[in-house]
Amino acid sequence: MTPKIKPKRSEQGAVIVTFALFIFLLLGFMGLALDLGHLFVIRTELQTSMDACALAGAQELNGQFKAVTRAINAGIAAGNANNVDLQSTTWNGKTKVSAADIKFFDKDHGPTTDDTLARFMRCEHAQQGTQTPLLGIFGAYSSAANAGSMNVNAFAEATTAPSQSTCPLPLALVKDATRVGPGRPFGYDKGDWVPLLLGQSTTTGGQIGWANLDGNNSGAKDLTTQLQGYCGSRVDDNITNANANGAAGTKASLVEEWNGRFGIYKDATGYKTIYPDYTGYGYTSTDWKKTNASGKSCCAFDSASDGAGNTGFLLRRQAFDTCSGTSIAAANTCETTMGFTLSNNLKSFATGGSSGQLRQYGTNRRVAVVPVVDGTLTNTPTQIKDFACVFMLQPIPSPNSTTQVFLEYIGKASDLGSPCTAGGLAGNASSAGPLVPVLVR
Repeated sequence: MTPKIKPKRSEQGAVIVTFALFIFLLLGFMGLALDLGHLFVIRTELQTSMDACALAGAQELNGQFKAVTRAINAGIAAGNANNVDLQSTTWNGKTKVSAADIKFFDKDHGPTTDDTLARFMRCEHAQQGTQTPLLGIFGAYSSAANAGSMNVNAFAEATTAPSQSTCPLPLALVKDATRVGPGRPFGYDKGDWVPLLLGQSTTTGGQIGWANLDGNNSGAKDLTTQLQGYCGSRVDDNITNANANGAAGTKASLVEEWNGRFGIYKDATGYKTIYPDYTGYGYTSTDWKKTNASGKSCCAFDSASDGAGNTGFLLRRQAFDTCSGTSIAAANTCETTMGFTLSNNLKSFATGGSSGQLRQYGTNRRVAVVPVVDGTLTNTPTQIKDFACVFMLQPIPSPNSTTQVFLEYIGKASDLGSPCTAGGLAGNASSAGPLVPVLVR
């Protein structure tokens, strides 16, 4: 009997089904890799934005007038300066950092909005509805819900801590040993106007002198570089009197760098290279009438007014006022306001106001740290004993000026309420440097 031969079954259909399933799974894995990679990039960029927001805001939490408002403004500006969603300047059309994303806490981490109590700042933002199209296709055939779009969240929290090193101005404040006492660690009261040595070769006439922070005798060029930003100064470092080394405060290179912080430049676009403060308004005995018990000028930094219709620095900063007190500056108006004549080659001014260059390019450049030394500042190396916080009151009129320039003493740089927050390496509670912003979460 001849056996029946069964016809061979075709497997072509099975191959097609298997291949289709393979392609589907491959697309799913591709979607997972591409879309999750996209989400990871956004998460990293958003975290950078939140870190910048928290750090920028924390350095404004000094317990002073409008500290919370200043912190919010600084946080929003710094956070939104970082591009998100593959470096999109518009954040791919999503909402950027706003005041609603910012919260404040006191020293015990209780919620607060009190200027005097806020010590921690938290920035938290969600990039809503980030598109994940490939995951969406995969999710349409699975149980994954809302796979076509996802939210990406990031947060950061920062406070300030004393630094073990810092970035001071190339100046040195000489202690007034005759007045050192309770509340006067360096012999000065908060608000005192302390004169800066200015003469080409003078070593007397002020309690603050130009100082080479690195202990070298390199003259004005080295001093200008230090004024641009010298970091790493510590207690017990050696410094020398720069005046004795031919780098008096009236050197042209120093004047240009110093006055740039007031929005006053030699070139029309100087604000792009020498960043100004948020305000260029200068304080002299001509335009500031508030005095202390001894009848000396004082307290321009945080006073709302001097009683004669003149506005204090923190309020001027909120309005982004130029050296003339308005949004537009000119040599004659600035000179009349401050009561001295500017050098002929320093007649370009950054614009002020809510849309001006002071706001666009400005940063915290007139509240600064200076080293403190014992005794007289000479060309013999002397050691840094501490750091003080000072306010740069006024520009230097010209390279050949003999006009005395003052700085306002605000206090010890490491005080909890000090407005001096600067770059530097964070230390511990016993460090003497100014407060620096640090991330805590």
